[in-house]
Amino acid sequence: MRRRLLTAALIFALLGPMPGTVLRFTEIDLTQSIAARPIAFAPEKEGAVRFVRGWHLVSPNSRFGGFSALARIGADRFQLVGDNGYGTRLTLDLRGAVSDVRIRPLPTPDGRPARKSMIDAEAMFVDPASGKSWIALEGINQIWRLDADLAAIEARRKLPRPRWPSNRGPEAMVRLTDGRTLVLSEDADDDPRGREALLYIGDPAEPGPAPTRFFYASDGRGAVSDAASLPDGRILLVHRRLGFDPVFTTILSVADPADIGKDAILRSRTIGRVPRPLAENYEGAAVSVENGHTFLWLVADNNFNVWQRSLLLQFELVDLPPKGRQTAKRPRGNPAA
Repeated sequence: MRRRLLTAALIFALLGPMPGTVLRFTEIDLTQSIAARPIAFAPEKEGAVRFVRGWHLVSPNSRFGGFSALARIGADRFQLVGDNGYGTRLTLDLRGAVSDVRIRPLPTPDGRPARKSMIDAEAMFVDPASGKSWIALEGINQIWRLDADLAAIEARRKLPRPRWPSNRGPEAMVRLTDGRTLVLSEDADDDPRGREALLYIGDPAEPGPAPTRFFYASDGRGAVSDAASLPDGRILLVHRRLGFDPVFTTILSVADPADIGKDAILRSRTIGRVPRPLAENYEGAAVSVENGHTFLWLVADNNFNVWQRSLLLQFELVDLPPKGRQTAKRPRGNPAA
Protein backbone atom coordinates (compact mmCIF):
# COMPACT_ATOMS: atom_id res chain seq x y z
CA MET A 1 0.00 0.00 0.00
CA ARG A 2 2.82 2.41 0.86
CA ARG A 3 4.38 1.82 -2.55
CA ARG A 4 1.09 2.58 -4.28
CA LEU A 5 0.66 5.80 -2.30
CA LEU A 6 4.16 6.92 -3.23
CA THR A 7 3.49 6.11 -6.88
CA ALA A 8 0.20 8.03 -6.79
CA ALA A 9 1.93 11.03 -5.23
CA LEU A 10 4.61 10.93 -7.93
CA ILE A 11 2.03 10.78 -10.70
CA PHE A 12 0.14 13.74 -9.23
CA ALA A 13 3.31 15.78 -8.84
CA LEU A 14 4.63 15.03 -12.32
CA LEU A 15 1.47 15.11 -14.37
CA GLY A 16 -0.09 18.09 -12.63
CA PRO A 17 -1.68 20.42 -12.63
CA MET A 18 1.01 22.18 -10.62
CA PRO A 19 1.33 25.94 -10.15
CA GLY A 20 3.61 27.50 -12.73
CA THR A 21 3.90 24.36 -14.89
CA VAL A 22 0.59 24.18 -16.70
CA LEU A 23 -0.77 26.08 -19.67
CA ARG A 24 -4.50 25.37 -19.37
CA PHE A 25 -6.30 27.68 -21.75
CA THR A 26 -5.26 31.02 -20.23
CA GLU A 27 -6.40 32.54 -23.53
CA ILE A 28 -8.83 30.73 -25.81
CA ASP A 29 -7.50 30.20 -29.32
CA LEU A 30 -9.30 27.82 -31.67
CA THR A 31 -7.03 28.26 -34.69
CA GLN A 32 -7.19 25.17 -36.90
CA SER A 33 -3.48 24.75 -37.61
CA ILE A 34 -0.70 22.37 -36.58
CA ALA A 35 3.02 22.35 -37.28
CA ALA A 36 5.25 19.27 -37.18
CA ARG A 37 8.84 19.90 -36.15
CA PRO A 38 11.12 17.03 -37.19
CA ILE A 39 13.02 15.30 -34.40
CA ALA A 40 16.76 15.07 -34.97
CA PHE A 41 17.60 11.56 -33.81
CA ALA A 42 19.83 8.99 -35.47
CA PRO A 43 18.01 5.74 -36.35
CA GLU A 44 18.43 3.31 -33.51
CA LYS A 45 17.30 -0.26 -33.00
CA GLU A 46 16.24 -1.44 -29.55
CA GLY A 47 15.34 -5.11 -29.61
CA ALA A 48 12.67 -5.58 -32.27
CA VAL A 49 11.93 -1.84 -32.44
CA ARG A 50 13.76 0.43 -34.91
CA PHE A 51 13.22 4.19 -34.85
CA VAL A 52 12.27 5.59 -38.26
CA ARG A 53 11.22 9.21 -37.79
CA GLY A 54 9.35 11.53 -35.45
CA TRP A 55 7.86 14.97 -35.02
CA HIS A 56 7.03 17.43 -32.26
CA LEU A 57 3.44 18.53 -32.93
CA VAL A 58 2.58 22.10 -31.94
CA SER A 59 -0.51 24.24 -32.41
CA PRO A 60 -1.79 27.62 -31.22
CA ASN A 61 -5.14 25.93 -30.56
CA SER A 62 -5.85 25.95 -26.82
CA ARG A 63 -7.49 22.52 -26.96
CA PHE A 64 -4.63 20.82 -28.78
CA GLY A 65 -2.70 18.26 -26.69
CA GLY A 66 -3.25 15.78 -23.90
CA PHE A 67 -3.34 12.92 -26.42
CA SER A 68 -4.26 9.55 -24.95
CA ALA A 69 -5.25 7.60 -28.08
CA LEU A 70 -4.12 7.36 -31.70
CA ALA A 71 -5.41 5.80 -34.93
CA ARG A 72 -4.05 5.84 -38.46
CA ILE A 73 -7.17 6.32 -40.57
CA GLY A 74 -5.64 6.61 -44.03
CA ALA A 75 -2.46 7.23 -45.96
CA ASP A 76 -0.62 9.87 -43.89
CA ARG A 77 -3.91 10.56 -42.07
CA PHE A 78 -4.14 10.41 -38.27
CA GLN A 79 -6.85 10.69 -35.64
CA LEU A 80 -5.90 11.63 -32.10
CA VAL A 81 -8.11 11.88 -29.02
CA GLY A 82 -7.21 13.85 -25.90
CA ASP A 83 -8.27 13.28 -22.33
CA ASN A 84 -9.75 16.79 -22.44
CA GLY A 85 -12.52 15.47 -24.70
CA TYR A 86 -11.21 16.85 -28.01
CA GLY A 87 -10.55 14.97 -31.22
CA THR A 88 -7.88 15.98 -33.72
CA ARG A 89 -7.50 14.88 -37.33
CA LEU A 90 -4.55 15.80 -39.52
CA THR A 91 -2.65 14.71 -42.58
CA LEU A 92 1.11 14.49 -42.12
CA ASP A 93 3.33 13.54 -45.05
CA LEU A 94 6.86 12.19 -44.87
CA ARG A 95 8.30 15.68 -45.33
CA GLY A 96 6.51 16.81 -42.18
CA ALA A 97 3.96 18.98 -43.99
CA VAL A 98 0.64 19.14 -42.11
CA SER A 99 -2.69 19.74 -43.85
CA ASP A 100 -6.43 19.16 -43.51
CA VAL A 101 -6.46 19.91 -39.78
CA ARG A 102 -9.57 19.57 -37.66
CA ILE A 103 -9.61 20.11 -33.88
CA ARG A 104 -13.01 20.00 -32.22
CA PRO A 105 -14.82 18.62 -29.16
CA LEU A 106 -16.18 15.11 -29.07
CA PRO A 107 -19.96 14.82 -28.77
CA THR A 108 -21.53 14.41 -25.33
CA PRO A 109 -24.74 12.64 -24.27
CA ASP A 110 -27.80 14.80 -24.90
CA GLY A 111 -25.54 17.69 -25.87
CA ARG A 112 -24.68 18.41 -22.26
CA PRO A 113 -21.63 20.61 -21.58
CA ALA A 114 -18.48 18.52 -21.38
CA ARG A 115 -16.78 18.04 -18.04
CA LYS A 116 -13.41 16.39 -17.52
CA SER A 117 -14.99 13.53 -15.57
CA MET A 118 -17.53 12.90 -18.35
CA ILE A 119 -15.27 13.04 -21.40
CA ASP A 120 -11.93 11.65 -20.16
CA ALA A 121 -11.14 9.64 -23.30
CA GLU A 122 -8.22 7.26 -22.73
CA ALA A 123 -8.33 4.68 -25.53
CA MET A 124 -9.70 4.26 -29.05
CA PHE A 125 -9.87 2.09 -32.12
CA VAL A 126 -11.32 2.90 -35.55
CA ASP A 127 -13.05 0.50 -37.92
CA PRO A 128 -11.33 0.99 -41.30
CA ALA A 129 -14.42 -0.08 -43.28
CA SER A 130 -17.00 2.25 -41.67
CA GLY A 131 -14.73 4.91 -40.22
CA LYS A 132 -16.59 4.66 -36.90
CA SER A 133 -14.65 5.09 -33.65
CA TRP A 134 -14.90 3.28 -30.34
CA ILE A 135 -13.67 5.29 -27.36
CA ALA A 136 -13.09 4.17 -23.76
CA LEU A 137 -13.79 6.81 -21.12
CA GLU A 138 -12.07 6.46 -17.78
CA GLY A 139 -14.02 8.87 -15.58
CA ILE A 140 -17.40 7.29 -16.27
CA ASN A 141 -16.29 3.71 -17.07
CA GLN A 142 -18.04 3.59 -20.44
CA ILE A 143 -17.32 2.65 -24.04
CA TRP A 144 -18.86 4.82 -26.77
CA ARG A 145 -19.25 4.22 -30.48
CA LEU A 146 -19.07 7.44 -32.52
CA ASP A 147 -20.00 7.99 -36.13
CA ALA A 148 -17.37 8.42 -38.83
CA ASP A 149 -17.37 12.20 -38.42
CA LEU A 150 -16.94 12.11 -34.62
CA ALA A 151 -20.12 14.15 -34.47
CA ALA A 152 -22.62 11.80 -32.79
CA ILE A 153 -22.71 9.05 -30.18
CA GLU A 154 -24.33 6.03 -31.77
CA ALA A 155 -24.16 3.68 -28.78
CA ARG A 156 -22.66 3.57 -25.29
CA ARG A 157 -22.33 0.94 -22.61
CA LYS A 158 -21.06 0.89 -19.05
CA LEU A 159 -18.32 -1.46 -18.03
CA PRO A 160 -19.58 -4.23 -15.74
CA ARG A 161 -19.38 -3.92 -11.98
CA PRO A 162 -17.44 -3.74 -9.80
CA ARG A 163 -16.71 -0.24 -11.07
CA TRP A 164 -13.09 0.49 -11.92
CA PRO A 165 -11.64 3.51 -10.05
CA SER A 166 -12.07 6.72 -12.05
CA ASN A 167 -8.34 7.41 -12.27
CA ARG A 168 -7.30 3.80 -12.83
CA GLY A 169 -9.98 2.56 -15.20
CA PRO A 170 -9.95 1.70 -18.93
CA GLU A 171 -6.59 2.85 -20.26
CA ALA A 172 -6.05 0.64 -23.31
CA MET A 173 -8.50 -0.82 -25.83
CA VAL A 174 -7.84 -2.79 -28.99
CA ARG A 175 -9.93 -4.64 -31.53
CA LEU A 176 -8.36 -8.01 -32.27
CA THR A 177 -8.06 -9.38 -35.78
CA ASP A 178 -10.94 -11.81 -35.08
CA GLY A 179 -13.32 -8.94 -34.15
CA ARG A 180 -13.20 -9.29 -30.38
CA THR A 181 -12.34 -6.26 -28.22
CA LEU A 182 -9.83 -6.14 -25.41
CA VAL A 183 -9.99 -3.49 -22.64
CA LEU A 184 -7.25 -3.16 -20.02
CA SER A 185 -7.40 -1.10 -16.86
CA GLU A 186 -4.55 1.16 -15.83
CA ASP A 187 -4.54 -0.31 -12.34
CA ALA A 188 -8.06 -1.31 -11.36
CA ASP A 189 -7.41 -2.99 -8.05
CA ASP A 190 -4.85 -4.52 -5.71
CA ASP A 191 -5.33 -8.05 -7.01
CA PRO A 192 -1.99 -9.92 -6.77
CA ARG A 193 -2.70 -11.65 -10.08
CA GLY A 194 -2.29 -8.43 -12.06
CA ARG A 195 -4.33 -5.60 -13.51
CA GLU A 196 -7.93 -6.39 -14.33
CA ALA A 197 -8.89 -6.60 -18.01
CA LEU A 198 -11.96 -7.52 -20.09
CA LEU A 199 -12.51 -9.37 -23.36
CA TYR A 200 -15.72 -8.62 -25.32
CA ILE A 201 -17.11 -10.96 -27.97
CA GLY A 202 -19.45 -8.46 -29.64
CA ASP A 203 -19.63 -4.69 -29.96
CA PRO A 204 -18.49 -3.38 -26.54
CA ALA A 205 -20.70 -0.29 -26.92
CA GLU A 206 -23.89 -2.30 -27.48
CA PRO A 207 -25.86 -4.49 -25.04
CA GLY A 208 -24.57 -8.02 -25.24
CA PRO A 209 -22.92 -10.90 -23.39
CA ALA A 210 -20.89 -10.04 -20.33
CA PRO A 211 -17.18 -9.74 -21.10
CA THR A 212 -14.65 -12.29 -19.91
CA ARG A 213 -12.58 -11.01 -17.00
CA PHE A 214 -8.88 -11.83 -16.84
CA PHE A 215 -5.71 -10.32 -15.40
CA TYR A 216 -2.65 -8.87 -17.08
CA ALA A 217 0.67 -9.18 -15.24
CA SER A 218 3.00 -6.43 -16.44
CA ASP A 219 5.90 -7.99 -14.51
CA GLY A 220 7.61 -4.74 -13.56
CA ARG A 221 7.16 -2.93 -16.87
CA GLY A 222 4.76 -0.39 -15.33
CA ALA A 223 1.14 0.38 -16.16
CA VAL A 224 -0.30 -0.30 -19.63
CA SER A 225 -0.95 2.98 -21.44
CA ASP A 226 -2.24 1.59 -24.74
CA ALA A 227 -2.36 -1.45 -27.01
CA ALA A 228 -2.60 -2.21 -30.72
CA SER A 229 -3.32 -5.27 -32.84
CA LEU A 230 -0.47 -6.85 -34.80
CA PRO A 231 -0.96 -8.45 -38.24
CA ASP A 232 -0.35 -11.94 -36.84
CA GLY A 233 -3.20 -11.55 -34.33
CA ARG A 234 -1.08 -10.80 -31.29
CA ILE A 235 -1.31 -7.67 -29.14
CA LEU A 236 1.37 -5.02 -28.84
CA LEU A 237 1.32 -3.47 -25.36
CA VAL A 238 2.72 -0.08 -24.40
CA HIS A 239 3.82 0.29 -20.77
CA ARG A 240 4.62 3.49 -18.88
CA ARG A 241 6.99 3.22 -15.95
CA LEU A 242 7.61 6.29 -13.81
CA GLY A 243 10.96 7.28 -12.36
CA PHE A 244 13.20 10.27 -11.90
CA ASP A 245 15.84 10.04 -14.63
CA PRO A 246 14.12 9.67 -17.02
CA VAL A 247 10.68 10.49 -15.68
CA PHE A 248 9.03 8.19 -18.25
CA THR A 249 10.30 4.85 -19.50
CA THR A 250 8.22 3.29 -22.29
CA ILE A 251 8.53 -0.49 -22.59
CA LEU A 252 6.95 -2.44 -25.45
CA SER A 253 5.87 -6.08 -25.34
CA VAL A 254 3.72 -8.59 -27.21
CA ALA A 255 1.08 -10.99 -25.89
CA ASP A 256 -1.07 -13.68 -27.49
CA PRO A 257 -4.85 -13.31 -27.01
CA ALA A 258 -5.11 -17.09 -27.40
CA ASP A 259 -3.85 -17.21 -23.81
CA ILE A 260 -6.85 -15.26 -22.46
CA GLY A 261 -9.44 -17.12 -20.43
CA LYS A 262 -11.78 -16.53 -17.51
CA ASP A 263 -9.71 -15.33 -14.54
CA ALA A 264 -6.51 -16.33 -16.36
CA ILE A 265 -3.27 -14.41 -15.98
CA LEU A 266 -1.92 -13.04 -19.26
CA ARG A 267 1.78 -12.32 -19.60
CA SER A 268 3.76 -10.77 -22.40
CA ARG A 269 7.27 -10.71 -23.80
CA THR A 270 9.35 -7.53 -23.99
CA ILE A 271 10.44 -6.56 -27.51
CA GLY A 272 12.08 -3.19 -26.87
CA ARG A 273 11.59 0.30 -25.54
CA VAL A 274 11.53 3.91 -26.66
CA PRO A 275 15.13 5.24 -26.70
CA ARG A 276 16.02 7.36 -23.70
CA PRO A 277 16.53 10.63 -25.69
CA LEU A 278 12.89 10.34 -26.85
CA ALA A 279 11.48 9.67 -23.37
CA GLU A 280 7.97 11.07 -22.99
CA ASN A 281 4.52 10.12 -21.69
CA TYR A 282 3.36 7.88 -24.57
CA GLU A 283 -0.32 7.00 -24.24
CA GLY A 284 -1.49 6.36 -27.81
CA ALA A 285 -0.43 3.56 -30.17
CA ALA A 286 -1.33 2.39 -33.68
CA VAL A 287 0.07 -0.27 -36.00
CA SER A 288 0.16 -0.02 -39.81
CA VAL A 289 1.44 -2.32 -42.56
CA GLU A 290 3.00 -0.72 -45.63
CA ASN A 291 4.82 -2.49 -48.48
CA GLY A 292 5.30 -5.57 -46.36
CA HIS A 293 6.73 -3.66 -43.38
CA THR A 294 5.00 -3.34 -40.00
CA PHE A 295 5.18 0.05 -38.30
CA LEU A 296 4.32 1.21 -34.80
CA TRP A 297 3.16 4.77 -34.23
CA LEU A 298 3.23 6.37 -30.76
CA VAL A 299 1.85 9.70 -29.58
CA ALA A 300 2.69 11.38 -26.28
CA ASP A 301 0.34 13.06 -23.82
CA ASN A 302 1.82 16.41 -22.82
CA ASN A 303 -0.77 16.88 -20.04
CA PHE A 304 -0.77 20.55 -21.11
CA ASN A 305 2.44 20.97 -19.12
CA VAL A 306 5.09 23.34 -20.42
CA TRP A 307 7.84 20.78 -19.85
CA GLN A 308 6.20 17.99 -21.86
CA ARG A 309 5.80 17.53 -25.62
CA SER A 310 3.22 16.13 -28.03
CA LEU A 311 5.54 13.78 -29.91
CA LEU A 312 4.46 11.53 -32.78
CA LEU A 313 6.98 8.77 -33.49
CA GLN A 314 7.24 6.04 -36.11
CA PHE A 315 9.07 2.76 -35.47
CA GLU A 316 9.49 -0.33 -37.60
CA LEU A 317 8.87 -3.68 -35.92
CA VAL A 318 11.48 -6.20 -37.03
CA ASP A 319 12.38 -9.72 -35.93
CA LEU A 320 9.44 -10.13 -33.58
CA PRO A 321 9.61 -13.28 -31.44
CA PRO A 322 7.60 -16.21 -32.81
CA LYS A 323 4.14 -16.95 -31.53
CA GLY A 324 3.89 -19.43 -28.70
CA ARG A 325 1.42 -20.16 -25.94
CA GLN A 326 3.70 -19.64 -23.02
CA THR A 327 2.52 -16.44 -21.38
CA ALA A 328 -0.72 -17.44 -19.65
CA LYS A 329 -1.10 -18.84 -16.19
CA ARG A 330 -4.32 -19.92 -14.55
CA PRO A 331 -4.39 -19.60 -10.77
CA ARG A 332 -4.80 -22.74 -8.72
CA GLY A 333 -5.95 -22.50 -5.15
CA ASN A 334 -4.09 -19.45 -3.91
CA PRO A 335 -5.11 -16.51 -6.18
CA ALA A 336 -1.62 -15.11 -5.91
CA ALA A 337 -0.11 -18.24 -7.45
